[in-house]
Amino acid sequence: MTQPIALTCGEPAGIGPEIAARAWDRLRGTLPFFLIGDPRHLPDGVPVAEIGSPREAATASRNALPVLVHPFPSLASPGKPVPGHAAEIIAVIARAVDLVGRGEAAAICTLPIHKKALKDGAGFAFPGHTEYLAALAGVERVVMMLACEALRVVPTTIHIPLSDVPSALTAGLLRETIRITDRALRRDFGVARPRIAVAGLNPHAGEGGAMGSEEIAMILPVIRELQGDGLAVGGPYPADTMFHAAARKEYDVAVAMYHDQALIPIKTIDFAGGVNVTLGLPFVRTSPDHGTAFDIAGQGRADPSSVIAALRMAAATAASRAAAAA
Repeated sequence: MTQPIALTCGEPAGIGPEIAARAWDRLRGTLPFFLIGDPRHLPDGVPVAEIGSPREAATASRNALPVLVHPFPSLASPGKPVPGHAAEIIAVIARAVDLVGRGEAAAICTLPIHKKALKDGAGFAFPGHTEYLAALAGVERVVMMLACEALRVVPTTIHIPLSDVPSALTAGLLRETIRITDRALRRDFGVARPRIAVAGLNPHAGEGGAMGSEEIAMILPVIRELQGDGLAVGGPYPADTMFHAAARKEYDVAVAMYHDQALIPIKTIDFAGGVNVTLGLPFVRTSPDHGTAFDIAGQGRADPSSVIAALRMAAATAASRAAAAA
């Protein structure tokens, strides 16, 4: 990796400023990254190097947190989002996409945003980071993967109410989710033939139709179609038996049907070390697998483990993608 990673500031009223500073303190010059944001939002006493270009980040990061300055209209108030900050939070994300698109950054790592604050303050029209990044990249379909050392999992449907899942879960959506996941694991994670385990939607994967018909009518036909195309896909499996230690050894990634079916297992297994990865983008994007944590913001209690894992995964994935393209 020849270029540094761009770390977007996220919601400055959350724990983002604290974990950015702590991540730099632990990594120092070993993994060059730079923060895009307002240095006034960082905790007092953090050494800061204001840089004019990402190329300065590697040298600067040995002694200070490199910051590509993006001015905000005011100081941050921990735990209390400022409506006037919303437009700049969104602009920082767009700026990072521009930098990685021009080859000035190797990858993007995003600190947590608060979607309601962005909607209230700037009319943010996207369900989350994932969908906004897809729009910026001009990509119609991307996939959210959560990853830690012990597990990778992909939710087929993401930020929608549970009551909307059955109608949103179509054969086309599931098929494309599995295909994007397969391609990404090959290109970005160096898995030669990814083993993909697909969960059922209903309890006991429908139990032969006794608890629901989606597995028979839609999920199984998609799995068989993709098996016919050479993908190593299995299922549908009961979600309640897919995530114990022995079961996890049998696959490289689990594809779940909805948000909590995917996120509960990984956050239980490794809450601090989980990483959110967006698959299907023309650039690498990772994020810590937690939110803004307004309740502890500004108290010096935030754990930087997830953002450190996200930065490391961004670097490794960017290197793997570059090697695959060579």
